[in-house]
Amino acid sequence: MPRSSLSTVCTEFERHKDTYRQEIQKSISFIGQGLDFFTQVKVDCLLDLTRRYVGAPPRLKILDVGCGVGITDRFLTPHFRKLHGLDLSPGVVRKAKQLNPRASYRRYAGGTFPYPSHSMDVTFAICVMHHVLPERLSHFAAEMFRVTRKGGLVVVFEHNPMNPLTQIAVSRCEMDDDAILLKRREVEGLLKEKGNIIEKRYILFTPFRVPPFRFLAPFLGKFPLGAQYYVAAKK
Repeated sequence: MPRSSLSTVCTEFERHKDTYRQEIQKSISFIGQGLDFFTQVKVDCLLDLTRRYVGAPPRLKILDVGCGVGITDRFLTPHFRKLHGLDLSPGVVRKAKQLNPRASYRRYAGGTFPYPSHSMDVTFAICVMHHVLPERLSHFAAEMFRVTRKGGLVVVFEHNPMNPLTQIAVSRCEMDDDAILLKRREVEGLLKEKGNIIEKRYILFTPFRVPPFRFLAPFLGKFPLGAQYYVAAKK
């Protein structure tokens, strides 16, 4: 299915603003883990990348592009000096503000991000790019780099289309009706246009975080079997 127009995407997410979490939870219920499990894995990855490549999170400003209702931000806000977020839907942004009063949220129209150039230490997007119109993907990535300071970090998390369970979960989520999943090399190509790729890894190989699964995860990262992946680039 072709990706929808920006207005259609905005309307769809606005329609689900009060059931956002439930919709996602319903789509992954067959896996046997709750949404917080998958969120925490990505949060841990982002914190680890930040510490290794940028610095101590309590000194840094971070931007969540396509923040939704702020589910991920609830885990991140305590770690960073300031968390900013933006999204298309006004209702979704209001929900995010209610969930994370210490964070700062803005709505944008899908074009230029409403932040000055070089104003963020870390800019990230979690499972957002598969909703972006194909002709806007390059601009979207460029905006992520524009608002990030020199030496800062840009990180994109996305669903892995090569994982069959991911395909099932996406097909079960109404908010992903317009989604066309991106292969990791496609995201790499977009980030290479403006920055230097420093790390890329598949994640979420199993719905468990206890040994031996946690021990094995770093060794499996290069294999395209995980449910999701991330690509990190430095500006």
